[in-house]
Amino acid sequence: MPVRIVVDERERSSNIPELLKNAGAVIDFTQLKVGDYVVSSETAVERKTVRDLISSIYDGRLFVQCSDLVRFYQKPLLVVQGNIADLAQTSEDMEDPDDIKLHTERMSLAYDALITVAMEFRIPIIHTPSAEQTAQLLVTLVNRSLQEAKATGPLLRKIKKENPIQIQQLSVLASLPGVGEKLAARMLKKFHTPIRALNASAAELATIPGFGLARAERVRKVLNTSNNVKQVVQSTLFDNQDK
Repeated sequence: MPVRIVVDERERSSNIPELLKNAGAVIDFTQLKVGDYVVSSETAVERKTVRDLISSIYDGRLFVQCSDLVRFYQKPLLVVQGNIADLAQTSEDMEDPDDIKLHTERMSLAYDALITVAMEFRIPIIHTPSAEQTAQLLVTLVNRSLQEAKATGPLLRKIKKENPIQIQQLSVLASLPGVGEKLAARMLKKFHTPIRALNASAAELATIPGFGLARAERVRKVLNTSNNVKQVVQSTLFDNQDK
C-alpha cells in the first residue's frame, strides 16, 4: 500500500513534497487549516524551520497553531528543522554587543517557547537537521500508522475554527512570562478582555488560581519596565545629524 500524505499548499516551495514523491509517497495537496502535513487521522505535523520558529514566536502564530493542533488531533507533532544553535553562530564574528545580545535573546526565546509547547500544550517536538530528514520522518510516521493498523491513510476532517479572536487573545496572554495556555484562559475568564488583564495589578493577578504573587509580580515587572527605546531612537537621530 503506497504511503499517502496530505500536504499544505504553502509547503510546495519547501522541496519536501518532491522528496516525499521520490521516496514513493503519494501527495495530496490542499489548503490545510491545521498543520502542514497530515499523516493519519490522528496526527498532523506542524513544520518549522529555525528561522520560521522565531518569527512565529514574535507574531504569536506558534501558540495559536499549537492550540489548533491539540484541539483537532489526538497525536499532533511539532517538527523543528535545523539547529537552534545556528541563531548564535554568527555572533562570534560580531563586534556590536547589541547584535550579540539579540542573537542570545533569540535562542533563549526559542527554548522558552519550545518548553511551553512541550509542557503546556503537551505536543512532542522532533528535531530534524534537513529537509531530507524531515521527509524521511514523515514517511516513517505514515508507515508506523499503517503497521499498527491505526490508519489506512490520511483522512481529512471538516475543521471549523471557532472564535479566532479568542484564540488570538489567549495567544497574547500566554506569551507573558510564566503564563501558559491554562493561566491565559483563566485570566481571560476573570478579566473578560486582554487589556483589562494586562492592566490588572499584581494583587489582582495573584487571585487567579495557580497564578501566585511571585508570578504576578514578574508579569507586572515585564509590562511596566521601560526599555528606553525613545532614548535610543533620539540618540540615533542626533548621530545622523552630526554626519
